[in-house]
Amino acid sequence: MVEFVALATFRDRSTLALLWFLEKLILVPAVLFIAIGLRKLQTGGKKIAAGDLGYQVDTKYLFWDFKGHGENLNSISKGMSKAVDERMKSERLKTELITNVSHDIKTPLTSIINYVDLIKKEDVEDETLKEYISVLNRQSARLKKLIDDLVEASKASTGNIEVNRVRTEIGILLTQTVGEYEEKLKENGLELILKKPEDEIFILADGRLLWRVFDNLMNNICKYAQPSTRAYINLDKEDKQAVITFRNISKYPLNISSDELLDRFIRGDSSRNTEGSGLGLSIAKSLTELLNGTLDLYVDGDLFKVVVKFNVIK
Repeated sequence: MVEFVALATFRDRSTLALLWFLEKLILVPAVLFIAIGLRKLQTGGKKIAAGDLGYQVDTKYLFWDFKGHGENLNSISKGMSKAVDERMKSERLKTELITNVSHDIKTPLTSIINYVDLIKKEDVEDETLKEYISVLNRQSARLKKLIDDLVEASKASTGNIEVNRVRTEIGILLTQTVGEYEEKLKENGLELILKKPEDEIFILADGRLLWRVFDNLMNNICKYAQPSTRAYINLDKEDKQAVITFRNISKYPLNISSDELLDRFIRGDSSRNTEGSGLGLSIAKSLTELLNGTLDLYVDGDLFKVVVKFNVIK
Protein backbone atom coordinates (compact mmCIF):
# COMPACT_ATOMS: atom_id res chain seq x y z
CA MET A 1 0.00 0.00 0.00
CA VAL A 2 2.84 2.41 0.82
CA GLU A 3 4.52 1.64 -2.50
CA PHE A 4 1.25 2.22 -4.37
CA VAL A 5 0.72 5.61 -2.69
CA ALA A 6 4.32 6.57 -3.43
CA LEU A 7 3.99 5.64 -7.10
CA ALA A 8 0.82 7.72 -7.38
CA THR A 9 2.25 10.72 -5.50
CA PHE A 10 5.93 11.12 -6.32
CA ARG A 11 7.12 12.17 -9.72
CA ASP A 12 10.77 12.40 -8.77
CA ARG A 13 12.24 9.01 -9.67
CA SER A 14 15.42 9.49 -7.61
CA THR A 15 13.43 10.33 -4.46
CA LEU A 16 11.14 7.37 -5.12
CA ALA A 17 14.11 5.00 -5.47
CA LEU A 18 15.61 6.31 -2.21
CA LEU A 19 12.33 5.79 -0.34
CA TRP A 20 11.98 2.29 -1.83
CA PHE A 21 15.48 1.44 -0.65
CA LEU A 22 14.82 2.81 2.87
CA GLU A 23 11.59 0.83 3.01
CA LYS A 24 13.36 -2.44 2.15
CA LEU A 25 16.13 -1.59 4.60
CA ILE A 26 13.54 -1.59 7.37
CA LEU A 27 11.18 -4.26 6.03
CA VAL A 28 13.69 -7.05 5.26
CA PRO A 29 15.33 -7.13 8.76
CA ALA A 30 11.86 -6.95 10.34
CA VAL A 31 10.63 -9.93 8.30
CA LEU A 32 13.82 -11.87 9.06
CA PHE A 33 13.50 -11.05 12.76
CA ILE A 34 9.90 -12.31 12.80
CA ALA A 35 10.84 -15.43 10.79
CA ILE A 36 13.68 -16.29 13.20
CA GLY A 37 11.29 -15.90 16.15
CA LEU A 38 8.71 -18.15 14.50
CA ARG A 39 11.38 -20.75 13.76
CA LYS A 40 12.41 -20.76 17.44
CA LEU A 41 8.80 -21.34 18.48
CA GLN A 42 8.36 -24.02 15.82
CA THR A 43 11.52 -25.83 16.94
CA GLY A 44 10.43 -25.64 20.58
CA GLY A 45 7.00 -27.07 19.77
CA LYS A 46 8.53 -29.96 17.81
CA LYS A 47 11.04 -30.76 20.56
CA ILE A 48 8.37 -30.85 23.26
CA ALA A 49 6.01 -32.88 21.04
CA ALA A 50 8.84 -35.37 20.46
CA GLY A 51 9.24 -35.87 24.22
CA ASP A 52 12.24 -33.62 24.92
CA LEU A 53 10.69 -32.13 28.05
CA GLY A 54 13.96 -30.49 29.10
CA TYR A 55 14.05 -28.25 26.01
CA GLN A 56 13.60 -24.52 26.67
CA VAL A 57 12.80 -21.91 24.02
CA ASP A 58 15.29 -19.00 24.06
CA THR A 59 13.02 -15.98 24.60
CA LYS A 60 15.84 -13.45 25.02
CA TYR A 61 15.33 -11.77 21.64
CA LEU A 62 11.59 -12.43 21.30
CA PHE A 63 9.08 -9.64 21.80
CA TRP A 64 5.34 -9.15 22.14
CA ASP A 65 3.17 -12.22 21.51
CA PHE A 66 6.19 -14.22 20.33
CA LYS A 67 7.80 -13.89 23.74
CA GLY A 68 4.55 -14.78 25.50
CA HIS A 69 4.08 -17.87 23.33
CA GLY A 70 7.69 -18.96 23.98
CA GLU A 71 7.18 -18.61 27.73
CA ASN A 72 3.96 -20.63 27.47
CA LEU A 73 5.83 -23.43 25.68
CA ASN A 74 8.49 -23.40 28.40
CA SER A 75 5.77 -23.57 31.05
CA ILE A 76 4.18 -26.54 29.27
CA SER A 77 7.55 -28.29 29.18
CA LYS A 78 8.14 -27.68 32.89
CA GLY A 79 4.60 -28.80 33.75
CA MET A 80 4.93 -32.00 31.73
CA SER A 81 8.34 -32.74 33.28
CA LYS A 82 6.83 -32.29 36.73
CA ALA A 83 3.91 -34.57 35.86
CA VAL A 84 6.26 -37.26 34.51
CA ASP A 85 8.46 -37.01 37.62
CA GLU A 86 5.41 -37.37 39.87
CA ARG A 87 4.18 -40.33 37.83
CA MET A 88 7.57 -42.02 38.09
CA LYS A 89 7.65 -41.35 41.82
CA SER A 90 4.15 -42.83 42.14
CA GLU A 91 5.16 -45.92 40.14
CA ARG A 92 8.28 -46.32 42.26
CA LEU A 93 6.27 -46.06 45.48
CA LYS A 94 3.75 -48.62 44.17
CA THR A 95 6.57 -50.97 43.26
CA GLU A 96 8.10 -50.62 46.72
CA LEU A 97 4.69 -51.12 48.34
CA ILE A 98 3.97 -54.24 46.29
CA THR A 99 7.45 -55.63 47.00
CA ASN A 100 7.22 -54.97 50.76
CA VAL A 101 3.67 -56.30 51.13
CA SER A 102 4.50 -59.34 49.01
CA HIS A 103 7.54 -60.03 51.19
CA ASP A 104 5.38 -59.79 54.32
CA ILE A 105 2.83 -62.19 52.81
CA LYS A 106 5.49 -64.61 51.60
CA THR A 107 6.85 -65.21 55.10
CA PRO A 108 3.67 -66.78 56.57
CA LEU A 109 2.82 -68.34 53.21
CA THR A 110 6.18 -70.14 53.14
CA SER A 111 5.42 -71.53 56.60
CA ILE A 112 2.00 -72.72 55.41
CA ILE A 113 3.53 -74.43 52.37
CA ASN A 114 6.24 -76.08 54.48
CA TYR A 115 3.75 -77.37 57.06
CA VAL A 116 1.45 -78.66 54.32
CA ASP A 117 4.42 -80.58 52.90
CA LEU A 118 5.12 -82.06 56.34
CA ILE A 119 1.46 -83.08 56.74
CA LYS A 120 1.53 -84.73 53.30
CA LYS A 121 4.39 -86.93 54.48
CA GLU A 122 2.32 -88.20 57.41
CA ASP A 123 0.33 -91.40 57.09
CA VAL A 124 -3.16 -89.91 56.84
CA GLU A 125 -5.94 -92.47 56.32
CA ASP A 126 -8.97 -90.19 56.43
CA GLU A 127 -9.94 -89.50 52.77
CA THR A 128 -11.69 -86.25 53.67
CA LEU A 129 -8.57 -85.02 55.43
CA LYS A 130 -6.47 -86.00 52.42
CA GLU A 131 -8.75 -83.92 50.21
CA TYR A 132 -8.39 -80.93 52.54
CA ILE A 133 -4.60 -81.25 52.45
CA SER A 134 -4.69 -81.42 48.66
CA VAL A 135 -6.77 -78.22 48.47
CA LEU A 136 -4.41 -76.45 50.88
CA ASN A 137 -1.40 -77.55 48.85
CA ARG A 138 -2.92 -76.44 45.54
CA GLN A 139 -4.26 -73.11 46.72
CA SER A 140 -1.10 -72.14 48.64
CA ALA A 141 0.96 -72.86 45.52
CA ARG A 142 -1.48 -70.77 43.48
CA LEU A 143 -1.18 -67.87 45.95
CA LYS A 144 2.62 -68.07 45.82
CA LYS A 145 2.51 -67.96 42.01
CA LEU A 146 0.18 -64.94 42.10
CA ILE A 147 2.50 -63.06 44.46
CA ASP A 148 5.54 -63.85 42.31
CA ASP A 149 3.70 -62.67 39.18
CA LEU A 150 2.58 -59.48 40.89
CA VAL A 151 6.13 -58.60 41.96
CA GLU A 152 7.54 -59.46 38.53
CA ALA A 153 4.85 -57.43 36.73
CA SER A 154 5.59 -54.43 38.92
CA LYS A 155 9.34 -54.67 38.37
CA ALA A 156 9.01 -55.30 34.64
CA SER A 157 6.69 -52.33 34.05
CA THR A 158 9.08 -49.95 35.84
CA GLY A 159 12.26 -51.44 34.33
CA ASN A 160 13.52 -52.36 37.79
CA ILE A 161 15.12 -55.60 36.58
CA GLU A 162 18.77 -56.30 35.87
CA VAL A 163 19.24 -57.06 32.17
CA ASN A 164 22.35 -58.89 30.91
CA ARG A 165 22.21 -58.87 27.13
CA VAL A 166 24.33 -61.45 25.34
CA ARG A 167 24.38 -62.97 21.84
CA THR A 168 21.52 -65.47 21.89
CA GLU A 169 20.39 -68.02 19.30
CA ILE A 170 16.65 -67.55 19.50
CA GLY A 171 15.75 -70.81 17.72
CA ILE A 172 17.45 -73.00 20.35
CA LEU A 173 15.78 -71.18 23.24
CA LEU A 174 12.40 -71.45 21.53
CA THR A 175 12.87 -75.20 20.94
CA GLN A 176 13.86 -75.74 24.59
CA THR A 177 10.79 -73.85 25.82
CA VAL A 178 8.48 -75.87 23.57
CA GLY A 179 10.13 -79.10 24.77
CA GLU A 180 9.43 -78.25 28.40
CA TYR A 181 5.74 -77.81 27.60
CA GLU A 182 5.38 -81.06 25.66
CA GLU A 183 3.66 -82.96 28.47
CA LYS A 184 1.43 -80.06 29.44
CA LEU A 185 0.32 -79.63 25.83
CA LYS A 186 -0.63 -83.31 25.64
CA GLU A 187 -2.58 -83.04 28.88
CA ASN A 188 -4.62 -80.22 27.34
CA GLY A 189 -5.16 -82.09 24.06
CA LEU A 190 -3.11 -79.63 22.02
CA GLU A 191 -0.83 -80.31 19.07
CA LEU A 192 1.94 -77.74 18.73
CA ILE A 193 3.62 -77.16 15.38
CA LEU A 194 6.95 -75.30 15.49
CA LYS A 195 8.39 -73.95 12.25
CA LYS A 196 11.77 -72.26 12.07
CA PRO A 197 14.46 -71.76 9.42
CA GLU A 198 17.49 -74.01 9.21
CA ASP A 199 19.83 -71.03 9.54
CA GLU A 200 20.59 -69.78 13.04
CA ILE A 201 19.10 -66.44 14.07
CA PHE A 202 20.99 -64.44 16.70
CA ILE A 203 19.67 -61.54 18.75
CA LEU A 204 21.06 -59.52 21.64
CA ALA A 205 19.01 -60.53 24.68
CA ASP A 206 19.01 -61.76 28.26
CA GLY A 207 18.28 -65.49 27.91
CA ARG A 208 16.63 -65.65 31.35
CA LEU A 209 14.17 -62.85 30.59
CA LEU A 210 13.56 -64.06 27.04
CA TRP A 211 12.75 -67.54 28.35
CA ARG A 212 10.26 -65.90 30.74
CA VAL A 213 8.55 -64.21 27.77
CA PHE A 214 8.25 -67.53 25.90
CA ASP A 215 7.20 -69.31 29.08
CA ASN A 216 4.32 -66.87 29.66
CA LEU A 217 3.14 -67.13 26.05
CA MET A 218 3.30 -70.95 26.10
CA ASN A 219 1.48 -71.02 29.42
CA ASN A 220 -1.19 -68.78 27.92
CA ILE A 221 -1.66 -71.25 25.05
CA CYS A 222 -2.00 -74.19 27.45
CA LYS A 223 -4.60 -72.38 29.56
CA TYR A 224 -6.76 -70.76 26.93
CA ALA A 225 -6.39 -72.71 23.66
CA GLN A 226 -9.33 -74.81 22.45
CA PRO A 227 -8.63 -78.50 23.26
CA SER A 228 -8.11 -80.91 20.33
CA THR A 229 -6.79 -78.12 18.11
CA ARG A 230 -3.38 -77.14 16.76
CA ALA A 231 -1.27 -74.24 18.00
CA TYR A 232 1.47 -72.80 15.82
CA ILE A 233 4.79 -71.12 16.54
CA ASN A 234 6.69 -69.65 13.59
CA LEU A 235 10.18 -68.17 13.67
CA ASP A 236 11.08 -66.07 10.63
CA LYS A 237 13.66 -63.49 9.62
CA GLU A 238 12.11 -60.38 8.05
CA ASP A 239 13.88 -57.10 7.27
CA LYS A 240 16.77 -57.75 9.68
CA GLN A 241 14.32 -58.74 12.42
CA ALA A 242 13.58 -62.03 14.12
CA VAL A 243 9.79 -62.47 14.10
CA ILE A 244 8.22 -65.06 16.43
CA THR A 245 4.50 -65.68 15.93
CA PHE A 246 2.33 -67.60 18.40
CA ARG A 247 -1.13 -68.62 17.12
CA ASN A 248 -3.96 -70.61 18.67
CA ILE A 249 -7.76 -70.88 18.71
CA SER A 250 -9.26 -69.58 21.94
CA LYS A 251 -11.72 -71.76 23.84
CA TYR A 252 -13.38 -68.63 25.23
CA PRO A 253 -15.13 -65.91 23.17
CA LEU A 254 -12.66 -63.04 22.71
CA ASN A 255 -15.09 -60.15 22.96
CA ILE A 256 -12.49 -57.64 24.18
CA SER A 257 -9.81 -55.78 22.25
CA SER A 258 -6.16 -56.77 22.00
CA ASP A 259 -5.16 -53.63 23.95
CA GLU A 260 -7.41 -54.66 26.83
CA LEU A 261 -5.92 -58.17 26.87
CA LEU A 262 -2.46 -56.65 27.39
CA ASP A 263 -3.65 -54.73 30.46
CA ARG A 264 -2.89 -56.09 33.90
CA PHE A 265 -5.34 -58.55 35.49
CA ILE A 266 -7.32 -58.89 32.22
CA ARG A 267 -8.05 -62.43 31.08
CA GLY A 268 -9.70 -63.92 28.02
CA ASP A 269 -11.64 -66.10 30.45
CA SER A 270 -14.02 -63.39 31.65
CA SER A 271 -15.84 -65.89 33.88
CA ARG A 272 -12.48 -66.57 35.61
CA ASN A 273 -13.06 -70.34 35.69
CA THR A 274 -9.37 -70.99 35.08
CA GLU A 275 -6.52 -70.34 37.46
CA GLY A 276 -4.40 -67.35 36.60
CA SER A 277 -3.65 -63.77 37.55
CA GLY A 278 -4.16 -62.10 34.19
CA LEU A 279 -0.58 -60.80 34.38
CA GLY A 280 1.14 -63.17 31.94
CA LEU A 281 0.72 -61.14 28.75
CA SER A 282 1.46 -57.86 30.52
CA ILE A 283 4.68 -59.30 31.96
CA ALA A 284 5.68 -60.72 28.56
CA LYS A 285 5.17 -57.34 26.87
CA SER A 286 7.11 -55.42 29.55
CA LEU A 287 10.01 -57.89 29.46
CA THR A 288 10.10 -57.82 25.65
CA GLU A 289 10.33 -54.03 25.68
CA LEU A 290 13.11 -54.22 28.29
CA LEU A 291 15.00 -56.35 25.76
CA ASN A 292 14.44 -53.65 23.09
CA GLY A 293 11.88 -55.78 21.28
CA THR A 294 8.18 -55.39 20.51
CA LEU A 295 5.19 -57.55 21.37
CA ASP A 296 1.89 -57.08 19.53
CA LEU A 297 -1.33 -58.97 20.04
CA TYR A 298 -3.99 -59.57 17.38
CA VAL A 299 -7.49 -60.97 17.78
CA ASP A 300 -9.53 -62.13 14.77
CA GLY A 301 -12.69 -63.89 15.89
CA ASP A 302 -11.44 -66.81 18.00
CA LEU A 303 -7.94 -66.63 16.50
CA PHE A 304 -5.43 -65.40 19.06
CA LYS A 305 -2.04 -64.28 17.73
CA VAL A 306 1.01 -62.78 19.41
CA VAL A 307 3.90 -61.40 17.34
CA VAL A 308 7.28 -60.79 19.03
CA LYS A 309 10.08 -59.00 17.17
CA PHE A 310 13.78 -58.44 17.89
CA ASN A 311 16.57 -56.93 15.83
CA VAL A 312 18.91 -59.57 14.38
CA ILE A 313 22.69 -59.40 14.94
CA LYS A 314 25.50 -61.29 13.21
